[in-house]
Amino acid sequence: MTQQGHDARLKQLGIELPNPVAPAANYIPARKSGSRMYIAGQVPTADGKDQYVGKVGRDVSIEDAQKAARLCAINILAQLRTALGGSLDRVAGCVRLGGFVNATPEFGEHPKVINGASDLMVEVFGDAGRHARAAVGCNSLPRNVAVEVDAIFEIV
Repeated sequence: MTQQGHDARLKQLGIELPNPVAPAANYIPARKSGSRMYIAGQVPTADGKDQYVGKVGRDVSIEDAQKAARLCAINILAQLRTALGGSLDRVAGCVRLGGFVNATPEFGEHPKVINGASDLMVEVFGDAGRHARAAVGCNSLPRNVAVEVDAIFEIV
């Protein structure tokens, strides 16, 4: 897939990006540096409400945590599209995702959870969506959401 047509690909996949969520603290949602766009961590919110709240491995299943990670990725793309003036067609690729899973101490399937975000990047950007990644567990996340994901993109 060429860099052109990412917006068309979203439409083809039936994905409608939401209006991006305003920052919850003293930071900006996106920052361009050279040819890279850094997107702040996004949580699984939809229609202004947190989704998938609780600990993965106790309150949230792996399948629902994957859906949470996918929703984080959708929110990342919404922030990215806004930062790029309303179109994703300048995206050359996804460079890196950082995934954080609010999990019980014994939970060990963090990579499976963050695949929900990684898979979406490949669906939207094709091979250019393949990225380096971290998938880590943590003791808590803002508002007790199950997952948070941040991202770095290459822009042309």
